[in-house]
Amino acid sequence: MNEKQRDHFKEILLAWRQQLMQEVDRTVHHMQDDAANYPDPADRATQEEEFSLELRTRDRERKLIKKIDSTIEAIAQDDYGFCESCGIEIGIRRLEAALLRKMHRLQNSRRN
Repeated sequence: MNEKQRDHFKEILLAWRQQLMQEVDRTVHHMQDDAANYPDPADRATQEEEFSLELRTRDRERKLIKKIDSTIEAIAQDDYGFCESCGIEIGIRRLEAALLRKMHRLQNSRRN
């Protein structure tokens, strides 16, 4: 993979990361703004369920941000685009389809 291609993937990953971080900030502000105590138990339960769902979503996004950061680091180390299992270079089209791909093909996790 040449430098132009690495820069291309890095730009995409940074934009994706920025978008996820904006969602995290939006959630924090939303939760602070809507943190009013509702006197009605049903309203309070609805709000708590909404917050719970948002927090689960943000937790998944937090994990995704870690994977993005790891991939950006791999680009910086010139390790991006190679299968972690066998070292074969992963095709550009495959990387375009799955930016965080670390294997050139589906590997069996269990050995018979």
